[in-house]
Amino acid sequence: MTRREIAMENFKKGYNCSQSIVLAFEDILPMDGATLSKMASSFGGGMGRLREVCGSVTGMFMVAGLLYGYDGPETGEIKAEHYARIQELAHRFEEKHGTIICREMLGLEVKHDIPVPEARTEQYYKKRPCPEIIGDAAEILEKYIEENKPL
Repeated sequence: MTRREIAMENFKKGYNCSQSIVLAFEDILPMDGATLSKMASSFGGGMGRLREVCGSVTGMFMVAGLLYGYDGPETGEIKAEHYARIQELAHRFEEKHGTIICREMLGLEVKHDIPVPEARTEQYYKKRPCPEIIGDAAEILEKYIEENKPL
Protein backbone atom coordinates (compact mmCIF):
# COMPACT_ATOMS: atom_id res chain seq x y z
CA MET A 1 0.00 0.00 0.00
CA THR A 2 1.10 3.56 -0.66
CA ARG A 3 1.43 6.06 2.16
CA ARG A 4 -1.64 7.80 0.73
CA GLU A 5 -3.62 4.56 1.01
CA ILE A 6 -2.27 3.84 4.50
CA ALA A 7 -3.21 7.33 5.73
CA MET A 8 -6.70 7.08 4.24
CA GLU A 9 -7.18 3.61 5.70
CA ASN A 10 -6.02 4.84 9.12
CA PHE A 11 -8.75 7.50 9.00
CA LYS A 12 -11.37 4.94 7.99
CA LYS A 13 -10.30 2.80 10.96
CA GLY A 14 -11.19 5.71 13.27
CA TYR A 15 -7.90 7.55 13.74
CA ASN A 16 -8.19 11.32 13.51
CA CYS A 17 -6.70 13.18 10.53
CA SER A 18 -3.45 14.02 12.29
CA GLN A 19 -2.94 10.51 13.64
CA SER A 20 -3.68 9.11 10.19
CA ILE A 21 -0.74 11.02 8.73
CA VAL A 22 1.86 10.37 11.43
CA LEU A 23 1.04 6.66 11.54
CA ALA A 24 1.42 6.42 7.76
CA PHE A 25 5.06 7.44 8.27
CA GLU A 26 5.70 5.42 11.44
CA ASP A 27 8.25 3.18 9.74
CA ILE A 28 10.67 6.09 9.20
CA LEU A 29 10.11 7.90 12.50
CA PRO A 30 12.10 7.53 15.73
CA MET A 31 8.97 6.79 17.83
CA ASP A 32 6.62 3.87 18.25
CA GLY A 33 3.07 3.97 16.89
CA ALA A 34 1.38 4.32 20.28
CA THR A 35 3.48 7.38 21.16
CA LEU A 36 2.93 8.90 17.71
CA SER A 37 -0.80 8.32 18.02
CA LYS A 38 -0.94 9.98 21.44
CA MET A 39 1.20 12.89 20.24
CA ALA A 40 -1.17 13.52 17.32
CA SER A 41 -4.41 12.84 19.21
CA SER A 42 -5.03 16.50 20.11
CA PHE A 43 -4.89 17.77 16.54
CA GLY A 44 -7.87 16.10 14.86
CA GLY A 45 -10.76 18.22 13.61
CA GLY A 46 -8.54 21.24 13.16
CA MET A 47 -7.01 20.96 16.65
CA GLY A 48 -9.49 19.34 19.01
CA ARG A 49 -12.45 20.16 16.71
CA LEU A 50 -11.69 23.87 16.94
CA ARG A 51 -11.75 23.77 13.11
CA GLU A 52 -8.49 25.65 12.82
CA VAL A 53 -5.42 24.20 11.02
CA CYS A 54 -6.34 20.88 9.41
CA GLY A 55 -5.11 17.88 11.35
CA SER A 56 -3.54 16.34 8.27
CA VAL A 57 -1.43 19.51 7.96
CA THR A 58 -0.38 19.40 11.61
CA GLY A 59 0.42 15.72 11.08
CA MET A 60 2.74 16.67 8.20
CA PHE A 61 4.39 19.26 10.44
CA MET A 62 4.92 16.72 13.25
CA VAL A 63 6.54 14.24 10.88
CA ALA A 64 8.74 17.02 9.46
CA GLY A 65 9.74 18.01 12.99
CA LEU A 66 10.73 14.46 13.87
CA LEU A 67 12.70 14.06 10.64
CA TYR A 68 14.27 17.49 10.24
CA GLY A 69 13.59 19.49 13.40
CA TYR A 70 15.95 20.96 15.93
CA ASP A 71 16.00 20.14 19.64
CA GLY A 72 17.50 23.12 21.43
CA PRO A 73 16.57 26.70 22.27
CA GLU A 74 17.48 27.74 18.73
CA THR A 75 16.91 31.35 17.68
CA GLY A 76 18.85 31.68 14.44
CA GLU A 77 19.43 30.07 11.10
CA ILE A 78 18.53 26.51 12.13
CA LYS A 79 15.10 27.63 13.32
CA ALA A 80 14.58 29.75 10.20
CA GLU A 81 15.50 26.83 7.94
CA HIS A 82 13.06 24.57 9.73
CA TYR A 83 10.26 27.14 9.62
CA ALA A 84 10.91 27.58 5.89
CA ARG A 85 10.45 23.81 5.52
CA ILE A 86 7.12 23.97 7.37
CA GLN A 87 5.96 26.93 5.28
CA GLU A 88 6.88 25.02 2.10
CA LEU A 89 4.72 22.08 3.17
CA ALA A 90 1.85 24.45 3.99
CA HIS A 91 2.24 26.16 0.61
CA ARG A 92 2.12 22.85 -1.25
CA PHE A 93 -1.03 21.88 0.63
CA GLU A 94 -2.61 25.29 -0.04
CA GLU A 95 -1.87 24.92 -3.75
CA LYS A 96 -4.04 21.82 -3.75
CA HIS A 97 -6.79 22.89 -1.33
CA GLY A 98 -6.68 26.70 -1.26
CA THR A 99 -6.29 26.77 2.53
CA ILE A 100 -4.90 24.86 5.49
CA ILE A 101 -7.93 25.72 7.66
CA CYS A 102 -10.22 22.79 8.48
CA ARG A 103 -13.53 24.69 8.56
CA GLU A 104 -12.81 26.36 5.22
CA MET A 105 -12.16 23.03 3.51
CA LEU A 106 -15.29 21.53 5.06
CA GLY A 107 -17.44 24.57 4.29
CA LEU A 108 -18.33 25.06 7.95
CA GLU A 109 -19.29 28.40 9.43
CA VAL A 110 -18.73 27.31 13.03
CA LYS A 111 -15.33 28.30 14.36
CA HIS A 112 -15.11 26.24 17.54
CA ASP A 113 -17.14 23.09 17.13
CA ILE A 114 -18.55 20.93 19.92
CA PRO A 115 -15.94 18.49 21.25
CA VAL A 116 -17.96 15.36 20.47
CA PRO A 117 -16.85 13.80 17.17
CA GLU A 118 -19.43 12.59 14.70
CA ALA A 119 -19.99 8.87 14.37
CA ARG A 120 -18.00 7.39 11.50
CA THR A 121 -20.91 6.08 9.47
CA GLU A 122 -21.25 5.52 5.73
CA GLN A 123 -23.14 8.83 5.58
CA TYR A 124 -20.29 10.61 7.39
CA TYR A 125 -17.77 9.48 4.77
CA LYS A 126 -20.11 10.51 1.93
CA LYS A 127 -20.33 14.11 3.14
CA ARG A 128 -16.73 14.62 4.28
CA PRO A 129 -13.76 15.10 1.95
CA CYS A 130 -11.42 14.21 4.81
CA PRO A 131 -10.08 10.87 3.47
CA GLU A 132 -9.04 12.52 0.20
CA ILE A 133 -7.54 15.52 2.01
CA ILE A 134 -5.58 13.16 4.25
CA GLY A 135 -4.41 11.20 1.22
CA ASP A 136 -3.26 14.41 -0.46
CA ALA A 137 -1.32 15.44 2.67
CA ALA A 138 0.41 12.05 2.77
CA GLU A 139 1.41 12.39 -0.91
CA ILE A 140 2.69 15.94 -0.39
CA LEU A 141 4.78 14.88 2.57
CA GLU A 142 6.09 11.75 0.89
CA LYS A 143 7.20 13.75 -2.15
CA TYR A 144 8.84 16.35 0.10
CA ILE A 145 10.76 13.66 1.97
CA GLU A 146 11.91 12.08 -1.33
CA GLU A 147 13.19 15.50 -2.44
CA ASN A 148 14.80 16.31 0.92
CA LYS A 149 16.25 13.17 2.44
CA PRO A 150 16.07 13.37 6.27
CA LEU A 151 19.11 14.63 8.12
